[in-house]
Amino acid sequence: MLGLAIFIITLVLVIWQPKNLGIGWSALGGAAAALATGVVQLSDVAVVWHIVWDATFTFVALIVISLILDEAGFFSWSARHIARWGNGRGHRLFPLIVLLGAVIAAVFANDGAALLLTPIVIAILVRLEFSAPAALAFIIATGFVADTASLPLVISNLVNIVSANFFEVPFDRYAAVMVPVDLVSIGATLAVLWLAFGRKLPKRYPVNEIDPPASAIVDPYVFRAALPVLAALLVAYFVLAPWHVPFCLVTGAGALILLAIAGRWWRGGQGAIVPLAPVMRNAPWQIVLFSIGMYLVVYGLGQAGLTHYGATVLDWLGRQNAIVATLGTGFLSAFVASVMNNLPSTLVGALAIKQAHVPEVTRELMIYANVIGNDLGPKFTPIGSLATLLWLHVLANKGYRIGWGQYMKVGLVLTPPVLLASLFALAIWLPLITSP
Repeated sequence: MLGLAIFIITLVLVIWQPKNLGIGWSALGGAAAALATGVVQLSDVAVVWHIVWDATFTFVALIVISLILDEAGFFSWSARHIARWGNGRGHRLFPLIVLLGAVIAAVFANDGAALLLTPIVIAILVRLEFSAPAALAFIIATGFVADTASLPLVISNLVNIVSANFFEVPFDRYAAVMVPVDLVSIGATLAVLWLAFGRKLPKRYPVNEIDPPASAIVDPYVFRAALPVLAALLVAYFVLAPWHVPFCLVTGAGALILLAIAGRWWRGGQGAIVPLAPVMRNAPWQIVLFSIGMYLVVYGLGQAGLTHYGATVLDWLGRQNAIVATLGTGFLSAFVASVMNNLPSTLVGALAIKQAHVPEVTRELMIYANVIGNDLGPKFTPIGSLATLLWLHVLANKGYRIGWGQYMKVGLVLTPPVLLASLFALAIWLPLITSP
């Protein structure tokens, strides 16, 4: 009960975010309370840090890359091209925006998609003078796809990195399993969004109101380096997978290359256009504190019995067929993520799967089902993921306020079919590519 009380208070502070108290300091406060009361021991700090350090610094490096490319105009350039490809038809622009969000989420993680794409889409909507219902459709779609399309690669979500590292899943194996599942998730996302908002989309919009894509480019050096650097990163992830090279080293190298190009380090900084100081200040350093703090609180909660209860449920699911085990694990993870936040929920699920006595094939299904549940399940509630909280914060800063009740009306309707389709795809696909 003490562990649960500390967790609830910590979670409330993380969500509430009191003035001058970031999510990192709130989580560290909870960790300090857990240590002081004996819920966790000092030795547990090293255990938790071993679990989260790679994921944390990979995430920070990805956001640094994202912020540099954003300052250079890369994402604005992409969005303007998408708007022009829509050819003045709202029913064509809508799926294109969703697909752009899916690509950004896959490469720059769900938080990157929420942080970068949302203000760009809002700027386009304002320029095109879309009606309020039509603007809401695009805004909801942008926030929704940030999480539902964050399945394909290990780097696409902090949840994925933590899970892959915990169970030592190689980058190539993860992609082989989850890329097809992600395609199903994107298809289901498009379908539910279209059913919900298709009638609210404008039939036509003025293409001539969209600024030329080239005018969005601020730093041509960084812009030209973007695709080669991203392609090199993707190749490096696959090539280095057999040696289990930490993801943060590869991603950090990519971030350093872009920092060097943006800062014109070979010229001593002369001619630099992108302001690197604000970029580095805006990097999510609070996530480093949050990771060690929140995961330590949750680790203590797991030690107090939550993990045991989870393992008991998974044992029962494991005795059923593959479909039941996969759907049960995924929906259970989704429920826990929606009320607990998906980052601590991921660790609880991983610890429970490790304790569960199930066959190896079933265990692998549960590992990926736990990822899907924690990637997609947070869309049930606004507190389910940091990406959603970040998205709501960005919207509020732009003058668009979405209440929790309004959000949950959408989330509770749109999320279940996408989650169900993705879990079914996993249950069918994984056995097909697994050697007997």
